[in-house]
Amino acid sequence: MPTLPPLSAVRVFEAAARLENFSRAAEELGMTQAAVSYQVRQLEDRVGQALFMRERGRVRLSDAGRRLAPAVSAALNDLATAFAGLRADDSGVLAISTIPSFGGTWLAMRIGRFQLAMPDLALRLVTSSNLADFDRDGIDVAIRSGVGPWPGVTREFLMRYHVTPICSPEFVRAHAIERPEDLLRVQRLAPEDKWWAGWFKASGVAAPAATQSGIALDSQVEEARLAGAGFGIALMTPMFWRDEIASGRLVQPFPTCHFSSGSLWLVRPEGRSAVRKIERFREWLFAELATERARGAAPPEAWIEPA
Repeated sequence: MPTLPPLSAVRVFEAAARLENFSRAAEELGMTQAAVSYQVRQLEDRVGQALFMRERGRVRLSDAGRRLAPAVSAALNDLATAFAGLRADDSGVLAISTIPSFGGTWLAMRIGRFQLAMPDLALRLVTSSNLADFDRDGIDVAIRSGVGPWPGVTREFLMRYHVTPICSPEFVRAHAIERPEDLLRVQRLAPEDKWWAGWFKASGVAAPAATQSGIALDSQVEEARLAGAGFGIALMTPMFWRDEIASGRLVQPFPTCHFSSGSLWLVRPEGRSAVRKIERFREWLFAELATERARGAAPPEAWIEPA
């Protein structure tokens, strides 16, 4: 390998370049300002060029420093990611964050199969509507709903998010639901949700402005409880509730689905593609979804990544 400058000097340069202030860099690194200045001088002597311009009590990056700073930051970030990934992989625990509608339904019904296939790996499944902070929350991999991209993570498309009205069979009989426009006169859960307008439009129904008050819940899991008890009809993803629909506990009155602008994505921190426990989960998840696609568990459009 080529001879490299001392890592301590490189680390000091990265902080000073990012902050463009020796005093703040010293405070961040727990050093004195004189020590920061000394390390920068050592590095400048090593490369044979000035990396900072000193003027009237302040510093700014020189042209050479400006060229060097992004590469140094990226290299140090890669080092930190590599060591963090090694520690996380050695822990033997895979922490997964997922939105409740996916994690509390489809994934919860199948994650046991992954555990049986990987008995050496402990699982921690966190369901939350908030975006996971991988470092703060100790999360290895997440399933997010939205458009993306998100800074600092890599994403892989899983499926398009889609919904259709679902309710109890008793609700259908009690309200004589036969056509899409019949839903305009019944209790709809989250009636102000813009997805209702999208579904009515896809069904060829001119829906009025959303003025009806109603119950808004955080996820399809809660909506399914109310809909199953006959308190209304909810927009839900039929693939997540296939068993309940097959058993007759819930019904899907109409085949039309509304596709939102968002999708489901598998996301993980940048630079962690080599972490084996994450890759094992990724392989298993995509295999399960391929099986779902083959059996027609969702409309064909659900598997096409939006442009």
